[in-house]
Amino acid sequence: MYRTHTCGELRLLDAGKTVTLAGWVQRTRDLGGMTFVDLRDRYGITQLTFNADSDAALRETARSLGREFVVQVSGTVMERQSKNANMPTGEVEIFCSAITVLNGAKTPPFTIEEETDGGDELRMKYRYLDLRRANVRKNFELRHRMTIEVRNYLSAQNFLEVETPVLIKSTPEGARDFVVPSRMNQGEFYALPQSPQTFKQLLMVAGFDRYFQLVKCFRDEDLRADRQPEFTQIDCEMAFVEREDILNAFEGLAKHLFKSVLGLDFSEPFLRMSYDEAMRDYGCDKPDLRFGMRFESLTAPVDLVRGKGFKVFDDADLVVGINVEGCANWSRKQTDALIDFVKRPQIGATGIVFVKWTAEGLKSTVDKFYAPEQLQQWAAHFNMKQGDLLCIMAGGTERTRKQLNELRLHLGDLLGLRDPKVFKPLWVVDFPLLEKDEESGRWHAMHHPFTSPIPEHAHLLESDPGKVKANAYDLVINGTEIGGGSIRIHDRSMQEAMFRVLGFTDEEARYKFGFLLDAFEFGAPPHGGAAFGFDRWVALFGGRSDIREFIAFPKNNAGRDVMIDAPSLIDEIQLKELGITVK
Repeated sequence: MYRTHTCGELRLLDAGKTVTLAGWVQRTRDLGGMTFVDLRDRYGITQLTFNADSDAALRETARSLGREFVVQVSGTVMERQSKNANMPTGEVEIFCSAITVLNGAKTPPFTIEEETDGGDELRMKYRYLDLRRANVRKNFELRHRMTIEVRNYLSAQNFLEVETPVLIKSTPEGARDFVVPSRMNQGEFYALPQSPQTFKQLLMVAGFDRYFQLVKCFRDEDLRADRQPEFTQIDCEMAFVEREDILNAFEGLAKHLFKSVLGLDFSEPFLRMSYDEAMRDYGCDKPDLRFGMRFESLTAPVDLVRGKGFKVFDDADLVVGINVEGCANWSRKQTDALIDFVKRPQIGATGIVFVKWTAEGLKSTVDKFYAPEQLQQWAAHFNMKQGDLLCIMAGGTERTRKQLNELRLHLGDLLGLRDPKVFKPLWVVDFPLLEKDEESGRWHAMHHPFTSPIPEHAHLLESDPGKVKANAYDLVINGTEIGGGSIRIHDRSMQEAMFRVLGFTDEEARYKFGFLLDAFEFGAPPHGGAAFGFDRWVALFGGRSDIREFIAFPKNNAGRDVMIDAPSLIDEIQLKELGITVK
């Protein structure tokens, strides 16, 4: 062994021991006739001491060490004279008697410290160096711990972990597939799974009853902070269950993770909210409930604004606002900044109407259209009090709600109301089963084509699909969709009806999903399940929004691995073997 101890385990009780350590040079410092070296490994940092009076040659070797040199040292554990209370090993140092340089190192392109000077692209290009940083490594310690807790909890609940194929058939599941050409079957392609959806349903047909898997999934879609082309899911399925059984099972998993990983107890059931409520009150299907500012409509059920000559409100399908408590003293510069925010192209609003309740009373940017008593009606409608600020937006119903949601979240950030150490989980339920593409006129599954309608809407599937609610659910924590699922269709005739509503011909349905339809004829039990974005969940517990910090070797926003330079071209010999010509 190259070491007797790690760089994070020695304490004052070890004083007097002769030890051998190995690791990377974090930094060196010269003070008079002494040289100090901080030696780092995965477990921590230990200070090494070299004294010119004791061994001048050894001290000169220490002085020649560069950052990130890999070295082995031997020496005696001593009580440190200048203790460092910020280090677990800060009461000891190693008085060195031998040193071996195991490997030199070029000067790293950025400092390997908690506060590095490397930008994102540079850190990703040299990810193997970035992973040496203690704060980055802690992300993976958290991920490892959560992995163990997930497996332990589900195993204790009689779930069986089963691996499913990675090379599968391309099936429509909402995003684009990554495809893999087959050399042995030229002109034909595998797809990488967007999820193991049909396989876990087949496992229920097979009688496995309770399945789970920490599984890699692949989706060829545009990237953002919480999305990668390859990601990990906690994928689960259960047979002979109804929706309540599944919500209870996975609420149990969530509570277990909160308790075992963060030490947080959730004794009360998670809040439930329908999709319609979420869209009406927060403008999105994953509301952040760590703070208020619930939407209030000024046009329904009672119209308090139209017909007064203010064209923006008169022409709007919806006039809706939020009460920002304690912000009536905001300056014109601050409220103008809010208008600039909602006018950004990705939001696309035209402006905001403000109402302030100051010591002088209610003041609005539309005072000339509305009398004081009308503004007082608005204030009462919002439960407004002196010192508050109303932000009101108007326009088409769906678009305006989405715009106001963006403003609400922005205000939450500005006011420090989105504390990453506070968690507000909820289940969003009763989603629409289908959504219509206005251009093509076709229906699309809001979740996927295997989601069942709620029982009381099953008869409407083909006659009035727009009214059908899905027997589906999402787990939302702090405005992030952690995952979701549904009770599945387990009857061939209903599955065929769903395919017809989605515009599949019988031949197309048979070609793409014949294996599943056939399986349903051999005693398919009622079943349902859920899948949770494990990378998102770990990032949430780590207090970050960017899941790349919790993935060892992530892709950038262009879908590239800049470290290994992938994707890349392949040579003509490989293309010829695959029967592929690249234009």
